[in-house]
Amino acid sequence: MTQKTLSIIVGSNNPVKVNAAKTAISTAFPHINVLCQGMHSPSQVADQPMTEEETRLGAINRVKYCQQQSTADFYVAIEGGVDNFDYGCATFAYVVIATNEKQIVGRSANLPLPNMVYQSLQQGEELGHVMDRLFNTDNIKQKGGAMALLTKNHATREGVYTQALLLALAPFLNTELFDK
Repeated sequence: MTQKTLSIIVGSNNPVKVNAAKTAISTAFPHINVLCQGMHSPSQVADQPMTEEETRLGAINRVKYCQQQSTADFYVAIEGGVDNFDYGCATFAYVVIATNEKQIVGRSANLPLPNMVYQSLQQGEELGHVMDRLFNTDNIKQKGGAMALLTKNHATREGVYTQALLLALAPFLNTELFDK
């Protein structure tokens, strides 16, 4: 008996995002083989999205691009961004999981940011570069991210993305409830 395979296209070549997508979908569908690959996919927003709206749009744009360029069972995009809320500045990610019939948008938890970091972002820097400079790391956005640095490794970028994707998968796991 051949095991069913799900093909996943992730709108990024960043290994953190590809691994988070593979982990989330493999967890949600444990008896199915998951083939997951990244693809360069333009977000059509700033390299460092500065609002919730811009961040969400970037994730949606990445999924749409993947759908136009390839054929897969699922298309996944993760866009990290920042915003200055009433309660302070924070970083987070929007996630989009789509098939040819359905698109689900989800969001990660917020990670509060120091004001000095947010000010650097307002000056046009990307969060990963600011964190690399502050913590003397190299390419942290393809590793634990600001999440790991600011939580002293109690949370990681991949872990937060995986959780957000698992939550966004709920409509795919309970179609009988969500398709009514």
